[in-house]
Amino acid sequence: MVSAIITTYNRRAFVREAIESVLSQDYKVEEIIVVDDGSEDGTEEEVKDYPVKYIWKENGGISSARNLGIEVSRGEYLAFLDVDDLWLKKKISTQIKLMEELNYEISYTDEIWIKDGKRINQKKKHRKYSGFIYDKCLPLCIISPSSVIIKRRVFEEVGLFDESLPVCEDYDMWLRITARFPVLFVEKPLIVKRGGHDDQLSKKYVAMDRFRIKALMKMVESGWLDPEMKRRTLLEIERKSLIVANGAKKRGKLEEAEYYFKIAEWSREMAKEWICAQQESNLQPLDS
Repeated sequence: MVSAIITTYNRRAFVREAIESVLSQDYKVEEIIVVDDGSEDGTEEEVKDYPVKYIWKENGGISSARNLGIEVSRGEYLAFLDVDDLWLKKKISTQIKLMEELNYEISYTDEIWIKDGKRINQKKKHRKYSGFIYDKCLPLCIISPSSVIIKRRVFEEVGLFDESLPVCEDYDMWLRITARFPVLFVEKPLIVKRGGHDDQLSKKYVAMDRFRIKALMKMVESGWLDPEMKRRTLLEIERKSLIVANGAKKRGKLEEAEYYFKIAEWSREMAKEWICAQQESNLQPLDS
């Protein structure tokens, strides 16, 4: 059984199209849940004639909305859809078929990007991969939530979305998942991502690497990483911390700059210590 979880906040103009893109799938989605994260624009009026479970909640952010959807859903497979995105007709059938044939518990797809009404090309840095892709997910978020299908047991193992993160909550989730599970990339554009809205969260928060650093620090402390994964994570913390520190310095926020320079120094030293410890542990004793 597939449960579709649509999350929305003051996106009345988009919600019908999102629901219809689920209903038009050539694979039956047995359960459609619309989690409204405190909209005040009459969104409920738009969904009342559709066969969906509509849940309004006090505004708490995208993570809290997705988590509520997970908690009330019943499906073995969970598929997310941000309300301003769209699924193409064969999305669910294509992913479920490949996941079952190849024995994957999470899959994601390629995307069509629309910004301000115009199609744009993805950059080289957005290239997507299959398999154990933790290191590919360190620089930036390459998995779109609207493209994924995830078996419920994955969340039972790695936990739900981090509600303390106002943005980059998906980056945090994919790090946790890819550290423990292989991921299937379906090389077909099966969703449409529409951006450019004035109230997008990415426009609200400056220096979003601050939140990615927090997610990376959590991974270092998780105990889930093998030595090479931990080394790469520490180096990514250093890289992102230097970016944030230099940006804060340019804006005259010297205390913030100093804080992130210190994190960069700490992560660099930790990486060196980790490498030295691994090298020492690999030394073989000489024959007497």
